[in-house]
Amino acid sequence: MFNSKITGLGYYVPDNVVTNDDLSKVMDTNDAWIQERTGIQERRHVASKEDTTTSMGVKAAKIAIERAGIDKDDIDFIVFATLSPDYYFPGPGVLVQRDLGIKTVGALDVRNQCSGFIYGISVADQYIKSGMYKNILVIGSEVHSRGLDMTTRGRSVSVIFGDGAGAAILSREEDTAKGILSTHLHSEGQHAEELALLAPGMGKRWVTDIIEENNPNDESYLPVMNGQFVFKNAVVRFSEVIMEGLSKNNLETTDIDMLVPHQANLRISQFIQKKFKLNDNQVFNNIMKYGNTTAASIPIALTEAWEQGKVKEGDLVVLAAFGSGFTWGSAIIRW
Repeated sequence: MFNSKITGLGYYVPDNVVTNDDLSKVMDTNDAWIQERTGIQERRHVASKEDTTTSMGVKAAKIAIERAGIDKDDIDFIVFATLSPDYYFPGPGVLVQRDLGIKTVGALDVRNQCSGFIYGISVADQYIKSGMYKNILVIGSEVHSRGLDMTTRGRSVSVIFGDGAGAAILSREEDTAKGILSTHLHSEGQHAEELALLAPGMGKRWVTDIIEENNPNDESYLPVMNGQFVFKNAVVRFSEVIMEGLSKNNLETTDIDMLVPHQANLRISQFIQKKFKLNDNQVFNNIMKYGNTTAASIPIALTEAWEQGKVKEGDLVVLAAFGSGFTWGSAIIRW
């Protein structure tokens, strides 16, 4: 029996910075309104078609591979989490395999939105624990900006999301006291439509329906979110799944050295921090700079925390996410 350990981290964000003031020029909003409700000051948007969900994932992956001290051909499997793939199909996992020039390893796409990276490392963790694979590349990458309604109609969603990618290499660890101690995954599909993008989809509205109706007011292909409902569920599920992970490993909240929550809303992170009585050095947030990058938010934040020396060997690191689906999860890691 093995554990899996994160041996390399990397992230990439587009150069194009979009501030709250920039958004106020195209929709009825302002910096104070956005910061008060979300904590976001700016985000990154792709500026050309050269930055895609796959290409950003590849750039993040190259950094993670180098930091892990392995060759790309040492990778046995790829897990790619995203809600914004380059194509409806195939998914970006195989495109990463192609673009990195990796041998013909398996590639799996995860469609769990904000909790996608947690689901991705949980899958990778199980493969490594079983002895099937030794090194797995896990990527979370998103291009939101091309699918947002950048008008006053869409402001409640569009001000929140940004583009970016993060990646991690999970490798076999023989010391079972180190690495990923446990992961915990949940879903509650009865609330799926509270945070969703409904079209195009084979169920009710496919491309042919949209084209046939040619309705300029059709909002089915734009993301919708019941913000207050999502917030209320998020703070409950965040708390539950973090405590579930700690309890599984006979740990307390006082044992946490670093909590890296999904960067959905700074107010959610602050609520959890206060509830668990954690100080500012025990929680890492960067939503102020990047907005909500969905599946990319945890690996970007975790990479920055590690780069800044805030995640060190021996630390107890907790990752937690909640989002569309509703899906949520946590990972308990001894660094």
